[in-house]
Amino acid sequence: MTEFTLSLLWYYIIGASVIFYVALDGFDLGVGIMNFFTKKDEERRVFLNAIGPVWDGNEVWLVIVGGALFAGFPDVYATLFSGFYNLCMVFLVGLIFRAVAIEFRSKRESKRWRFTWDAVFSISSLLIAFGLGVVLGNMIEGIPLNENKDFVGSFSLFFRPFPILIGIFTISLLMMHGSIYLAMKTEGALHKRLRRWVKRCIWVFVSIYAVTSVLSWFYAPHMVQRFKDSPEFLIIPVLALLAILNVPRMFTRNSDGWAFLSSCFSIALLFCVYGVGTFPYLVRSSVNPEANSLSFFNSCASVLTLKVLLIIVAIGIPLVLGYGFMIYRIFRGKVKIEKTSY
Repeated sequence: MTEFTLSLLWYYIIGASVIFYVALDGFDLGVGIMNFFTKKDEERRVFLNAIGPVWDGNEVWLVIVGGALFAGFPDVYATLFSGFYNLCMVFLVGLIFRAVAIEFRSKRESKRWRFTWDAVFSISSLLIAFGLGVVLGNMIEGIPLNENKDFVGSFSLFFRPFPILIGIFTISLLMMHGSIYLAMKTEGALHKRLRRWVKRCIWVFVSIYAVTSVLSWFYAPHMVQRFKDSPEFLIIPVLALLAILNVPRMFTRNSDGWAFLSSCFSIALLFCVYGVGTFPYLVRSSVNPEANSLSFFNSCASVLTLKVLLIIVAIGIPLVLGYGFMIYRIFRGKVKIEKTSY
């Protein structure tokens, strides 16, 4: 394979890994945020046990993304993790404390102990979701890169209006995603109350989605221009809209599983919209985008490196998918609280 073909293939592999991460760990984050809205210890235990068997496996996709960038696109890795250093630290702290909160929460019977770790679980989930959105918003709008493709901005630059909007959009999306997952995993009075929460989350997300779509015309005109230049790609945002609208349609029919799958498809299609709008850039420069941006081709590693990585991925990703399929199959069904539960 040529260097161009290999680098393009890796661009798609990283994109697919990001989609898997957000769709899978996204509902974990949504469950963590929803933890704010219940005060009963028993219900919070149900929330934790709904994601308990799968949350750590879902994070494997994030490791794949980081490893692929480090080895396959070292310039992108260096620019992102140096320019976004403070945000990355906040993100990592959130991931660490979320994991600690899940594992430590039920180690003692003390109400204060459990409330503290519940708060840590919820706040860290919220920070991770918001941080993901802020990073994505900056990637869409572009960050200042000089002619050496080095970041030349300040930390405050990351908190422009559009990235903040995308951060709020991400929170609303993952809350909808997580609440639907909880509705799938619960029963009884909690399930009935969750169904009311899901409906609210859906309409909050749809409202923010509409606002974000309109404002994207002003803050990210290059995204819109790509679809004007290549109208055949308009099928992707149309399918994304249909997938989003199918979520409330399936949920009102009590087809929670199909509503959750529609939510997964909407996440995947929204990322495809992002990919089409920013292609071929991995990191778009707001200063002379054509010359200073990092694309999948001008920032890739050597052909030999990409080929070796491809062999590793060809072995590793089927194992990750197989493990995930097995875990989800074993722990399918409604959550039952037992002595060994979180």
